[in-house]
Amino acid sequence: MHTFAYLRVSTSEQTTDNQLLELRTAGYEPDAVYQDTISGKTSAADRPDFGCMLDAITRTKRPKRLIVTKLDRLGRDAVDIQQTIRRLAELGCAVRVLQLGDLDLTSTAGKLVMTTLAAVAEMERDILVERTKAGLARAKQAGTTLGRPRVTDDAKAAAIRALLAENVSVSEIARQHGVSRQTVMRLRDAAA
Repeated sequence: MHTFAYLRVSTSEQTTDNQLLELRTAGYEPDAVYQDTISGKTSAADRPDFGCMLDAITRTKRPKRLIVTKLDRLGRDAVDIQQTIRRLAELGCAVRVLQLGDLDLTSTAGKLVMTTLAAVAEMERDILVERTKAGLARAKQAGTTLGRPRVTDDAKAAAIRALLAENVSVSEIARQHGVSRQTVMRLRDAAA
């Protein structure tokens, strides 16, 4: 049996190391590992490594299976997850999820569980978005300044613009004023 592993994290600050360790601890030694650093909201078809993996699964003639640690590694949208599982089943690839007791999502029982869990995952994401929006609206209504705090006041910004006008390098200005190069470049670009 040819075993494919798919690992996904949402940001570059995260790592897939724990997912791979979890698969190996469960007794799987994948023949091929594919990993994306991309939001679970991005459809599986639009993920670079997932697409490469689908191509490899299509070319593999012997029995095959895809292993993931959790259902949300496949995605956060119930419809997209269902379409992905259907596509893999059409390719003759079993889909196993460790979190679900190593359940094969292409089996009859697996399809039922997958549909239910995918809907719950999507609902959780929607609730999180609603809570975030409500919290931001409440903070805004209370007069809280949203976003990152300003690192320059008007006087410092004027001094930076004056140095830019004298063609002092961005790096030198950043060092002199204790700000990032990005801050200096933002001020330069806003003045242009």
